[in-house]
Amino acid sequence: MTDDSGQSGFHYSEQDVQREVTELEGRSATAARIFDLRRIIGGLFVLYGIIVTITGITDSQAEIDKAQGININLWTGIGMLLLGVFFLAWLWLRPTPPVPPVEEADD
Repeated sequence: MTDDSGQSGFHYSEQDVQREVTELEGRSATAARIFDLRRIIGGLFVLYGIIVTITGITDSQAEIDKAQGININLWTGIGMLLLGVFFLAWLWLRPTPPVPPVEEADD
């Protein structure tokens, strides 16, 4: 026999729905902290800064002379390292705030 209301046999209580919403909000907040752009940008600048700094340290005099006597790889690598550390320090000092709980209006 079919139900005239057009609903299937699944019935969720208000508590089940609220528990599911709370769980999803927790997952969303965790994902927001993991994929914070400051973490990604800072990490990439630190990684590339290390690579460029090592390249600058190992440059020959002929390569430095091409840049009019300035070890551009070394200075650029140090700048990238400082910028990456800035982003990571910013993330550490001002973390992403947790999502505030949703207030429901009483019926």
